[in-house]
Amino acid sequence: MESSDSTLPNALKRNKAFHPTHEPFGQEAELHVQKDSVSGPVSFLNPTNAHFRHATRPDVRFKWSSRNNRKGRHALLIDRHQITSKTQGATPRPTSSPRSIARGLWRMLTYYPVWDVSFDVAYVFTLGSVIWVTNAFFVFLPLVRPTTEFSNEELYGGGVTAFIGATVFEVGSILLMAEAVNENQSGCFGWAVSQALSRGDDDAAAAPTPSQSHCTHHHPNRHNLVGKGRRPVTKGAPDTHPRAWRWWPSGHDLHSLGFLASLAQLCGASIFWIAGLTALPGIYDHLSRPLAIAFYWTPQVLGGLGFVVSGTLFMLETQPTWWKPAPRTLGWWIGAWNLVGGVGFTLCPAFGYDESSWAQYQACLSTFWGSWAFLIGSGLQWYESLEKFPVEVDGEGTGGGGAKEAS
Repeated sequence: MESSDSTLPNALKRNKAFHPTHEPFGQEAELHVQKDSVSGPVSFLNPTNAHFRHATRPDVRFKWSSRNNRKGRHALLIDRHQITSKTQGATPRPTSSPRSIARGLWRMLTYYPVWDVSFDVAYVFTLGSVIWVTNAFFVFLPLVRPTTEFSNEELYGGGVTAFIGATVFEVGSILLMAEAVNENQSGCFGWAVSQALSRGDDDAAAAPTPSQSHCTHHHPNRHNLVGKGRRPVTKGAPDTHPRAWRWWPSGHDLHSLGFLASLAQLCGASIFWIAGLTALPGIYDHLSRPLAIAFYWTPQVLGGLGFVVSGTLFMLETQPTWWKPAPRTLGWWIGAWNLVGGVGFTLCPAFGYDESSWAQYQACLSTFWGSWAFLIGSGLQWYESLEKFPVEVDGEGTGGGGAKEAS
């Protein structure tokens, strides 16, 4: 495993330069990395953000990020101060407009690319969150409105939905790990620029247009969930794709924030599943108090902490520095809502250790708002997974600090 930094320039930290064998777009002659844009929030981990200039359109930058690369997204960053009358008509529209957002919401209702693991991750977590919201109603509503309670509601309604919800979260976490381990290693531009020059008008600006045929991510390939995408269409570009499936992470993955966040999610979900199992009728109602603490409440604490760590790392992955939030980035909000959900799922067992009525009320309430937080985060991730070609606008014309996230 190539975990050594010995091949990096001595003067640069790991987050300030790509490893030579993992630099994106090595085969794209028209894309040039802006060295000062390569960054990451943690000095000893891989870069998470970089900007690439296109030779024919200096006002258009490709915004590479580790999250977008993992999700099969191809973000363009438009510098509005460099747009000229020649290039204005050939500039993609921002996808942050109300019309584009409405189109994205409609896409969520009508388009289900089950061959895309990024979509599957979001959809499975959304389904799991809905189940947990249902579970929260079963256990919390009787405390708020006792007249609505039916016989054994908490034991059967709460117990069965807890097991199903924990199992669905486990499946989603496995898919999340598969997505992280099998991410595109060579970078994918995904836009056709030079094709616009073949219209016979030498003065016409090159118009970037989304192109599935130029995409080498896994999602255009409907024959597998992850792994090998299409071969590059660029002339002379070698087929440098890895094998169709990777079972194990590399040393490079171990320095990736996205992989570490996915690993924390999987570990948390696996431990949390123990609590889901012991919540089943026939098990939970036969547990002594010490056994309930050991096999029901404690796995929830440890699993919830895994969710907290995962959400924090996913937020950190989108930030320019470890201390500066990125509220204009959709991925940051996904991590933030998952962090809130993790806090709720951790507080639930923390209160649950206490058998007093006020503590049990707070335990059920924490599950309630934590489940809704997970549902919001999963819904945003679902939206994100379907917007493969976001276009952002940099209003300040700098290195990206004034950029508005398109999706």
